[in-house]
Amino acid sequence: MNILCIGGGPAGLYFGLLMKLQDPAHRVVVVERNKPYDTFGWGVVLSDQTLENLAEADPPSARLIGDALNHWDDIEVFFKGRSVRSGGHGFCGIGRKHLLNILQDRCQAVGVELVFEQDVADDQALAAEYRADLVIASDGLNSRIRSRYSKVYQPDIDTRQCRFVWLGTHKTFDAFTFAFEQTEHGWFQAHAYKFDDKTSTFIVETPQPVWDAHGIGNMEQAEAVAFCERLFARYLDGHRLINNATHLRGSANWIRFPRVMCKTWVHHVDLSHGRVPVVLMGDAAHTAHFSIGSGTKLALEDAIDLANAFGESKGAADRDAVLQHYEDRRSVEVLKIQNAARNSTEWFENVSRYTGMQIEQFAYSLLTRSQRISHENLRLRDAAWVGGFEQWMARHQPAPGGQDSPLAAPDATGAPALPPMLLPLQLRGARLKNRIVVSPMATYSAVDGVVQDFHLVHLGARALGGAALVMVEMTSPTPEGRITPGCTGLWNDAQQAGLARIVDFVHGQSTALIGLQLGHSGPKGSTQLGWEAIDEPLPDAGANWPLLAASAVPYGPRNQTPAAMTAQDMEHMREAFVASTRRALEAGFDWLELHCAHGYLLASFISPLTNRRTDAYGGQGREGLENRCRFPLEVFRAMRAAWPEDKPMSVRISAHDWVAGGTDADDAVQIARLFKQAGCDLIDVSSGQTTRDAQPVYGRMYQTPFADRIRNEAGIRTMAVGAITQADQVNSIIAAGRADLCAIARPHLADPAWTLHETAALQSPRVDWPRQYLPGRDQLYREAGKLQQAGGAGNAVADADAQARAQGF
Repeated sequence: MNILCIGGGPAGLYFGLLMKLQDPAHRVVVVERNKPYDTFGWGVVLSDQTLENLAEADPPSARLIGDALNHWDDIEVFFKGRSVRSGGHGFCGIGRKHLLNILQDRCQAVGVELVFEQDVADDQALAAEYRADLVIASDGLNSRIRSRYSKVYQPDIDTRQCRFVWLGTHKTFDAFTFAFEQTEHGWFQAHAYKFDDKTSTFIVETPQPVWDAHGIGNMEQAEAVAFCERLFARYLDGHRLINNATHLRGSANWIRFPRVMCKTWVHHVDLSHGRVPVVLMGDAAHTAHFSIGSGTKLALEDAIDLANAFGESKGAADRDAVLQHYEDRRSVEVLKIQNAARNSTEWFENVSRYTGMQIEQFAYSLLTRSQRISHENLRLRDAAWVGGFEQWMARHQPAPGGQDSPLAAPDATGAPALPPMLLPLQLRGARLKNRIVVSPMATYSAVDGVVQDFHLVHLGARALGGAALVMVEMTSPTPEGRITPGCTGLWNDAQQAGLARIVDFVHGQSTALIGLQLGHSGPKGSTQLGWEAIDEPLPDAGANWPLLAASAVPYGPRNQTPAAMTAQDMEHMREAFVASTRRALEAGFDWLELHCAHGYLLASFISPLTNRRTDAYGGQGREGLENRCRFPLEVFRAMRAAWPEDKPMSVRISAHDWVAGGTDADDAVQIARLFKQAGCDLIDVSSGQTTRDAQPVYGRMYQTPFADRIRNEAGIRTMAVGAITQADQVNSIIAAGRADLCAIARPHLADPAWTLHETAALQSPRVDWPRQYLPGRDQLYREAGKLQQAGGAGNAVADADAQARAQGF
C-alpha cells in the first residue's frame, strides 16, 4: 500500500514504522508541519504495560526508549503543610522531544519517508499527490481533518472546567508529585515528574473561577510564570519554572482541556485514483486528561492495534473489515480510559470538595480517583502504606467534612488494620457492625400486600449472611401505591404482623439491623410483575387501579395517565405515610427510608420532567427546585416527627434523570441539603428511571460519583448503590470517603452470605483484634452454624474459618 500519515506525533510515526516493518514494499510517508527537533511539550508518562506492548511491537525502538526512561515508583502528595508518600506505582517518564527523535530515527532507518515543515491545508490534494491507499489522520488535538469531515466523524468535544499550563523546571523530583496550595481565591495544584536527569514537567492547574479571580488571563507569560514560582516555591528549592511556549501570546498557553471522542473513526473519500479511507488515530480520535497520563499511551496502542490488524488480514481486499475492527476494538478500550479520565478530571476540578479531609484520606481519595485503582490494588503496590491507612481509618472513621465520627478513637494504640467495609458506623442510636447494606429489592411475592414465608427466608438468610443492615423492599402506605399486585404494603394489621415476624427473626437470630423503605408508586403503579411485562399495565383492564402523581404525565405510552394530586390528596397521603411510619415502629424496625427516586410518586414532584405544576409545589429549572421538593419534604418531616429521635431515617433520591432537562448532579446536592435540613441522616443515592427516555451511562460503580459529591458537598452521609459487586470496590468507596455505606443488590440475590464470603476472599493478614472485637469472631461462627443447620450453606463453617483466619482471629 501507499500509506500517508498526516501528523508526525507518536501515533503517525509509530504506525508508519510498524507498517514498514511489516512489509518493506509499502511506501510510507509521514508529513509533519514542524521541524524535526521542534516540540512544545515536556515529558510524557508511560506505564509498564505500555512498555511491554512496545517491546513486543518493535524491540529496537523499545530498547532505545527504555534506555532513555526515568523510572519511579512513588507518589508523594503535599497538602496543608504535610505530605504522604506511597510506593509501587510503576511509572516511567521520557522527554517528548527525545521520544519523537527516537521514532524519527527508527523510521528513517527502515525506509519511512519523513517530510517536515509542511502544513497540510488539503488532505485530499496531498493524498492524491502520493496516490495514497490509506490516510492516517494523526494531526493531533486540533485536527483539521477531523473538523473537515465532522459530519462523518461526529466529534463530541467537552471543554473541561480547569485552566492549566505545561511548564518545566530543573528541580528533579524523585516521586510523581502532587502539590496543593490554597490562595485567597481558591486552590491550585501542581503535577510534577522527572523525565530526564535534569528536567521535570511541572503542570499548574486551577478551576476557571480561581484563574479569573487572580487575573491570570490579563498577565503576560513571564508574569504568570513568576506567579506560579511564588505559589509553589517551597517545592522548587530555588529552581525556576521554564516556559517553552513563547510562540504564544499572553495567557494563550493556559488552556482548558478538551475531551475528544468521535462516533466513527473511518471516513472514505473518492479521489482520482480510487476510494481512500481516512482513519483517525491518537489525539485526533480521542483525548484523555493528562492527570492519568494516557494520551501518548493511547496513541501508540492505536498504532499497534491497526498495524497488527493489517498483519493478520488477507490483504487489500480485507481493508474495510480491518478498519472497522480497529474502530470497534479501540473505541471500547479508549472509552474505558476516558471513563477513568473523566473521574480523575472531575476530582481535580473539584479539589475544594475534599479539602476538609485530613491528608491521609485526601491522598487515598486522590490515588483512587479514577475508580480503576482499587483498595487491594493499592495493597499490592504498597502493603505497608495501606495497612497504616487502615489503622488510621479504624481510629478516626472520618465523617463528611473530615471530622472524626462518634466511634473514633484517634489516640488508641494497636488499632486493627480493618478492611474499611468492616468498620462499624453509628447513626443516632443505631450501630451498624459494618458498612454493607442489603439493598431494598422488589420481589413481587406479597399477597394483598402481606409478606409471605418467602420474605422471611429471603430477608432472614441475608441477615445471617453478614450484612449490617437489611432493607425490606419498597412498601406502600396505601393499596393504590403498590407498583404491582405482588408488592408489599403497610396499611393494615395483617401486613404489620407479617413484617414484625421478619423483624423478630432478624433481631433474634443475627446481629444485623433491619430497615423498611416506604414509598408510593405514583405514575408507575398498577403494573405487571417484574418477570411479566415489567412497567406495563395489568392485562386485565378492570384490575388496574387509579394512579396519582405530581402532574398528569404518564410513565409511558401504554401506562394510564395519573391524576394530578390535589391539596386534599396530598393531605391524605401525608397521613398515610405517617400511619405506616407508626406501624413500622410498632413492628420493631431499626431504620426507616423514604423513597423519593425512580419516578415514583414523590420523585414525580422533584423532577421537572414529571412535575408541570404551576402552584407552590411546582416550577421549572433550578429556581423551581425548592418548590418541587416541597411536598416530599412535608411527607418526610411528618414521618420524622412520628419516628423516634434515636432511630435514623434516610431518603433515596435519583441524583440524575439521565435526560436533558431533568435533574442532574447539581440539583442532587441541593436536594440532599434540603432533606438534611429536614432531619435526614443519610441519602441513598441512586439515579434514573424517572422516564423511559433515560439513557444512563452504565459501568462499575457508575452512581458512586453522585454519592461522593453529595457527601462531600452537602455534608451528609451517603449510601452508594449500583454496580457494586466486590468487597474491594466497597473498601475503596468507604476508604476514599465517597460514601458511608454500600447497598449491594444483585450479588446478594446470588449469594445471601455475600458479606461473609467476600470478607474471607480478601485473604489479607490482620493484626490481633482487641477484646472489644472478639464478639465479632464468635458471631461469624454462630451465623455460619445457623446457615448450615438450615441447609442454606453447606460450606458455611469452612467459610467462617477462612474469614476468621483472614481477619486474624
